[in-house]
Amino acid sequence: MRLLNVKNLNHQSKIVNLKSSGWVRGLSFVLLVLYLFYPVISNAKQDLPCLKNISSVDALLVANPDGEILYKKHETKKHIPASTLKVLTALTAIKRLGASYRFTTEFYIDADHNLKIKGFGDPLLVSEAWQEIADALAKKTKDFNDLILDDTYFSPQIVIPGSKHSTNPYDAPVGALCANFNTVFFHRDHRGRIVSSEPQTPLIPFARKKIQKLGLKQGRYTFSHDQKEIALYAGNLLLYFLRERGVTCQGKVCLSAIQPGDRLIYTYQSRFTLEDILRKMMAFSSNFIANQIFVALGAKVYGPPGTLAKGVKVVSEFAKNDLHLQHIEIAEGSGISRKNRVSVLDMLAILEAFKPHRHLLKRTGNTLYKTGTLRGISTRVGYIDGPSGNPYYFVIFLNRTGSNIDKVLGCVTRSLTHSAKNR
Repeated sequence: MRLLNVKNLNHQSKIVNLKSSGWVRGLSFVLLVLYLFYPVISNAKQDLPCLKNISSVDALLVANPDGEILYKKHETKKHIPASTLKVLTALTAIKRLGASYRFTTEFYIDADHNLKIKGFGDPLLVSEAWQEIADALAKKTKDFNDLILDDTYFSPQIVIPGSKHSTNPYDAPVGALCANFNTVFFHRDHRGRIVSSEPQTPLIPFARKKIQKLGLKQGRYTFSHDQKEIALYAGNLLLYFLRERGVTCQGKVCLSAIQPGDRLIYTYQSRFTLEDILRKMMAFSSNFIANQIFVALGAKVYGPPGTLAKGVKVVSEFAKNDLHLQHIEIAEGSGISRKNRVSVLDMLAILEAFKPHRHLLKRTGNTLYKTGTLRGISTRVGYIDGPSGNPYYFVIFLNRTGSNIDKVLGCVTRSLTHSAKNR
């Protein structure tokens, strides 16, 4: 039987011509419809088979393309969203910076003929970008004294709640001036020698020493949690590419700040728009990219240096003022912290606002989604294709070990498909 919501009933009541039939006849018809379909309406949110699998520590919500809730359980209880929080971080960045926003990096020459770099938190300063920068700088200068790095746009030694001091790339630290996500990717050849696993990225002496000191075997690793060291890696990588292009450095690589008298000679504008960056963030669930954007947002809105607190303020105020979410709790931007708290009802509001940008999410079959995983936590939110291109919304927060989120989502999808066929 087709489920009728209030809009359906209003439509049904309009087919009665009260003028021709009399108000009593019209009223009787409306009451009859309400009587016949009331059990269906009252049970519309209870007949999802998998609701019984949603325990007291879990939550689920499914809404139709108009945002009307079809199924719900524990919809107002706050849960750990894990990486699904990245949807809110992405939405805030789009609204505050614009989808076409591009990060920049500035290059100066000072009075002592030192080359200076000012970083602004670009999360995608990968080797190809540094080579592009070297090409441009080689046309501006053929020699300089020191290579000086300015990473003061971010506050020093920002610690992301929930991240560990490990070599796991998921724990990569943020910084105003970075290279290759603050990671190195390498393997060992048949003689046991350390070799870069990326043809575009040379294994420079600075990185090789860090690998040897840490005793790393092979793979992609975060090589440091010291903000000065991650900036120095970026500087030494650029220096390698400059020397390849015949540019001479007479001095050393060091850190200091840009001064008012320094002369700007080049501004690198990222080849990637914010939308491009967010698509990559979602595809790889990059905590590094999420928190680079999070801290950069704080600096952009409230002025440098970027801090975790400023990022929290930007996202929290957006959630409160634009989405009318009064009790959401934000600790950082990636979802790695267990201090983040969001209800499935909060997430529905986020998904509704993110709908025009849902193409940035992963797609599997008829579902666009973002997953989240922490120890004992499994979450998934997103959209299921609906009629005429308008999607259904779903939010699943499972906060217990051994839960099967694929099974729950499969149940939701089958129920929606079954309902659509019976209309």
